[in-house]
Amino acid sequence: MSKTNRKYPLDQQAFKKLSRLYLIALAAIALAVVISQALIQKYLRGQENDSRIVNIAGRQRMLSQKLAKEVLSFSPENSDKENREINTRLKNTVREWSIFHRSLQEGNDSIGLPAGNSEKITLLFQQLSPHFETIREAALRAGAHIDSGSAVNMEKLQKETAVILRNEPEFLSLMDTIVYQYDKEASEKVKQLSKIEYLILFITLTILLLEFLFIFRPAAVFVKKTIARLLIAERNAQKMARNADQLSEAKERTVKELKILNYAIDQTLMFARITVDGKIVYMGEKFTRRFMPSGGDPEHMKLSGILTPVRQEQALVDNILSEHWKKGWQGEIKLTSEEDRPLWLELYLIPIDIPQDKSELLVICFDITRQKEALVEIERLNARHLSEQIGRQKIISSKIIENQENEQKRIAKDIHDGIGQMLTGLKFNIESIDPKDPEKAAIKIEHLKNLTSDIIKGVRTATFNLTPPELTDHGIIPAMTKLVQELSRLTGKDILLINKTGFNSRLHSLAEINIYRIVQEAINNAIKYADSSHIVVSLSHSEEMLSITIDDNGKGFDMDKLSKKNNGASGMGMTFMKERMEYINGRLFIHSVPEEGTRVTLNIPV
Repeated sequence: MSKTNRKYPLDQQAFKKLSRLYLIALAAIALAVVISQALIQKYLRGQENDSRIVNIAGRQRMLSQKLAKEVLSFSPENSDKENREINTRLKNTVREWSIFHRSLQEGNDSIGLPAGNSEKITLLFQQLSPHFETIREAALRAGAHIDSGSAVNMEKLQKETAVILRNEPEFLSLMDTIVYQYDKEASEKVKQLSKIEYLILFITLTILLLEFLFIFRPAAVFVKKTIARLLIAERNAQKMARNADQLSEAKERTVKELKILNYAIDQTLMFARITVDGKIVYMGEKFTRRFMPSGGDPEHMKLSGILTPVRQEQALVDNILSEHWKKGWQGEIKLTSEEDRPLWLELYLIPIDIPQDKSELLVICFDITRQKEALVEIERLNARHLSEQIGRQKIISSKIIENQENEQKRIAKDIHDGIGQMLTGLKFNIESIDPKDPEKAAIKIEHLKNLTSDIIKGVRTATFNLTPPELTDHGIIPAMTKLVQELSRLTGKDILLINKTGFNSRLHSLAEINIYRIVQEAINNAIKYADSSHIVVSLSHSEEMLSITIDDNGKGFDMDKLSKKNNGASGMGMTFMKERMEYINGRLFIHSVPEEGTRVTLNIPV
């Protein structure tokens, strides 16, 4: 026996070694969890402000356009009270616009904007500031003219308005670039966080693998060796008992060590010794507390009857014992406890040989019920999430089919009621022509020409509603121009298309048709639901992105209420718009304020 073994009893050696190994394992896992949470929380705190920054940066575009609109509203035809009210709104817009402009650069704790921008954004703001100051000063001069109380001088107002309109396109273009840069930097942060999470996952898995190789596996081997040593010590004790006169002192010392070791194992493991037919020979204290809390004599009772009161489960345990008593067995088994609750055990059956040619099994149990319940709950939540996704997809699919059916019915009705009736009239008129009466025949032929023109217009209208030829032949800009003109003519609304940067490039056909349908849906929503009288579709682009904005002066809506409305017509329309944008890797932003109108912004990579 080594010096270390002589210094510490066997139970202390086992307990100290197991305690040290498990403390190392738990400390490693805890350290990995703490470090991972610290890193993730650090990045999450940085992400909290990104959406607010992008929102406020995007709002700067709206405020600049609102400012221009209010300056344009000044008129000598307005009463002094109306011009003063417009001037009050203009001042509020300029003040809010200026606060947001400074806050985006310097930070503002009251609205939750952090200080410090990237070098690229700082450079963009330096390019933007001259245009901002020029627009702001021109708006203030226009407002000061109204405050002076003198008659409205349209020449001065038109001069200030021209300054604003001349600087606004460059301001909006630079602001779009700033918003895109903010969004790009936020995306880079998310990618960095994803890389860190993958790294943490790899480190955690590595720690678990190392713990298995250098802690849990050696611990299991150590326990097995300790049990083997216990059995050897028991055989030695029996041998020394036959030589009691010569080995009495050694026997007493060995028995004492065995008692101490048994006590240590009783307190740390649920174990029992059984015969090959499943009858209890000995039960550890922890095993007894778990399965026989009310006490009693377990000797000669069957292990299966102690583990579960259910006969089928008892037969399963007996079957495992009878099949694996020679080679041993390791596995998980589900039983029912005395409280009629599920009980999961990780069971180890270890064959042992004892004197007098008898064999026994060492049974070691670990209660893993909580782990199994946690896994079941995770599976239930995953199934529920999948079911919700499938249900949502079914709703979208049904709405798509319903819209397709309605569109087909509308086209069929247009053809039947319009083109069909005109063709019928054309047939009757042709049949009624009398060659013998040239004068009446000439009149009817002239009528037939007009009727034929109407039929051609009807066919063109139906074809335009299906797929506008301008989109296929010339691209998205001519198609949107035709769409705006047709809807303005048919509805009587003031609908304008403004191509601020002169964009005229062709895109991929899928991108063009999806952009066209989204713009069509946004304009139709503004007409049907918002009761708008003015709708402006504006385009601007950079080397990397095309931005399309649809503004209306309608009644707007509450964004929070709309997010809860999953199956309404308007809500589904916006859902389809988002689905189309995701399909072409674009971004869709919707901002609306009740009684102030709605803005829909499309950002598409080019």
